[in-house]
Amino acid sequence: MDPKNPAPQQQRITIDLGEKEAEGIYSNLTLISHSPHEFILDFARLVPGLPKSKVHARIIMTPQSAKALMKSLEVNVDRFEAAYGEIKLAGQPNQGPNIGFQTN
Repeated sequence: MDPKNPAPQQQRITIDLGEKEAEGIYSNLTLISHSPHEFILDFARLVPGLPKSKVHARIIMTPQSAKALMKSLEVNVDRFEAAYGEIKLAGQPNQGPNIGFQTN
């Protein structure tokens, strides 16, 4: 360690989670847009049989925060899949040994 440039001390952060926020908001659709200065994530809900959806939450973040979120999600999805198996995405072909037409 360089005595002229000591390592920065780690700061503890306390995060409060309000009762309303703890309930969460269900979302099965995320719309993402960006500019040179921010990423905008709109969380919406699609309901079968209804042609219209509504955004229930919008999160605006810096590109650096968006990249940190992406990396954190990747680590957590990997942990989830290690514990519970691969997450299958709707609309993607099965990647098994079957040949020919597939039904989902």
